[in-house]
Amino acid sequence: MASSCEDGDTQTEEGSWSLVGAASVLSTKRCRLLHSSRGHGSDVGLFFVRGEFFAMDARCAHAGGPLCDGDIEEADGVLKVFCPWHDYDFDLRTGESGTKLKQQVYQVKLEDGNVFVKHPSRLSLKTSPVDLKS
Repeated sequence: MASSCEDGDTQTEEGSWSLVGAASVLSTKRCRLLHSSRGHGSDVGLFFVRGEFFAMDARCAHAGGPLCDGDIEEADGVLKVFCPWHDYDFDLRTGESGTKLKQQVYQVKLEDGNVFVKHPSRLSLKTSPVDLKS
């Protein structure tokens, strides 16, 4: 069962829904880095492509490349992000790749004009104190 937290996040057994921000603001950029309270390795990329939001681990499963800096292309009806370091591709909906690698994807929901992402940690557009120490 879900329960509301004071800050607008909803906690469940699988993770929590983090309020990221207004869809009208977040939709102005193709990708935004969401900082995780668990640190740099758990950050999420929030993509806005063709009127839809998608969320996945921000760093490539191959070598940690920044997926927010990658190109996005459609092939056979599948939207893919390409890692800027080694050109690995990942389906924005499933995280699957043409290789054996797979990115973790996260649920995104729109509610009252706001974007929420379900993740095991708190997510924020601002750098957390954990990131500043590393």
